This record gives sequence, structure tokens and C-alpha cells, in this order.
Amino acid sequence: MYPFGRGVTRLWPYLLFALPMAFYLMFLLGPSIFTVIYSFTDVINIPGKAYQFVGLDNYKDIFFAGNSAERIDSIKRTLQFTFIVTIVQNGLALLVAVVINQKLLGDKLYRSVFFLPVVLGVAVVALIWTLMFDPINGPVNKFYSLFNYSDTFFGSFTNSFGYIIFVQIWMYMGHSMLIYLAGLQSVPKDLYEAGYIDGTTRWQSFKKITFPLIAPAFTVNILLSIIGAMQTFDIILATTDGQFNSRTMAYDVYKETFRGSLEMGLPSALSVVQFLFILLFVIVAIQLLRKREVEY
Repeated sequence: MYPFGRGVTRLWPYLLFALPMAFYLMFLLGPSIFTVIYSFTDVINIPGKAYQFVGLDNYKDIFFAGNSAERIDSIKRTLQFTFIVTIVQNGLALLVAVVINQKLLGDKLYRSVFFLPVVLGVAVVALIWTLMFDPINGPVNKFYSLFNYSDTFFGSFTNSFGYIIFVQIWMYMGHSMLIYLAGLQSVPKDLYEAGYIDGTTRWQSFKKITFPLIAPAFTVNILLSIIGAMQTFDIILATTDGQFNSRTMAYDVYKETFRGSLEMGLPSALSVVQFLFILLFVIVAIQLLRKREVEY
């Protein structure tokens, strides 16, 4: 039986669907299509100003212009950032989730503490770690002084990018942990009991039962980590403002769009290149990770 009755009421699902679809087309898909179109033009940010199609000139400027070395460094830094954040963040999150899932005393408190950075917001997180990494009176530098070492942290040309990676992992590890925890709690307990009867060790139980059955959670976390890391610019903006060898592709898009010249063709081309990188990594990750997923 049709759940929405007969006559005009049958149209309700389509009407309810039409409004969010209109918003999606207007505010997400539409601007995305125009970004691709603008990447092939010399459009500038002056209303009513005519523009012309320039073919691939904006894309050539990204890779072959005078400052192309900086752009390529940003791309390399983005790949480095994405790789380290994805691996370390998911490794730590899985480890913490497995430990918390052992029903330790105060597990809800641990869960809240690890998830707290997710809800703090980038500005608060940046303020916390700017104070912690204060080169003069910061507690971290005082700890370093015990080993006769000091650092300028976010003001260091060699180490600032590493500290940004650390802050990014600290900020979002709790989010990944929560997804892993949900996956772990959905694993049937009778599988562990059957494994225990067969004499499996803890490692064998994790490798043969737990890990395959939380593969969907693993896939979701890896994809979210890749997409989030490749889009990250806010924590860079709040800590180093792109200085000290910390620029990434996402930061370049932000800078060229909002703090560069009035030209919008080049930022649009940068956005398209960034999207293609994300799309490539997501497709490869899905192809590799989906093969591991099992059902029970």
C-alpha cells in the first residue's frame, strides 16, 4: 500500500524532496559548476566586468609560472600532510577505541576527554596550542629545556609544519575514535566466545574477528581523514598564517581567493586541481578498502 495515500497527497514526497534539492543546486552544485567554468577564464572579482575564456592558461600558471615552485611545494606539503594525518590519526584512534571498549573504569570520562577537542573549534584549539607552544613562557618549551633544547614552534621554518600536523591529529582523533568505537560495539560477542573456545590469542582475535568486522568503520574514517586533511587551511591560517613553510593547496586557494588579487580564474583553477586530487585519492581508497569489508 502506498504510504502517502491517494490523489494530491501522493505528491508530498516530491514536494518535500524538491526544497532541499533546490538548495543543493543553488548553493552547492551551482557554485561548483561555475568554479570549473571560471577556471578557464580571466574573470575578476568586479561585478559586471566582462571576462574571456583563456583556455588552460590558469592551469599553466599553477605549474609553470614564476612562482610555480611555491605551488608545487604546497602540493607536496598537502600530500605529506594528508598521508601522515590519515595514518597516525586512524592508528591512534583505533588503539584508543580498542582500549576504551574493554569497559575500563571511567570509560565514559575517557571517551568525553578524547572527543572534547572536536567540539572546541579551530580558534580555541589554535589559542590553546599557541599558548602551550609559546617560545618564551610556554610549558612545552620549559619541558624541552630539561633536555637542553628549545624551539620556536609555529615560528620555526623547519618544525612548524610538524606542529600543525600534531594539532590537526589532536583535534580530530576523538572523532575517528568514536566511529571506531561504534564499529567495535557492533561486533557480536558470540564470535569472540567461539574464538576463545578454539584457543585464539588476543592478537588473533583482533586480526581475524575484530578488524575485518570493523572494516566499514575503517573505510569511513580513512575517507573522512583524507578529505578533511586535504581541505585543511583553517588551523594553518590560525597558527602560522601560511608562513614558515606551512602552506598547503587549501591554504593557497583561500589566500588567492580572499587575500590575493581580484583575479578569480587562478583560484578557481587551484580549487579544481585540489578537487581532482581529493577525487583521485578517494576513488583509490574506496577501491582498496571495500575489498576488505565483510558481512555477518
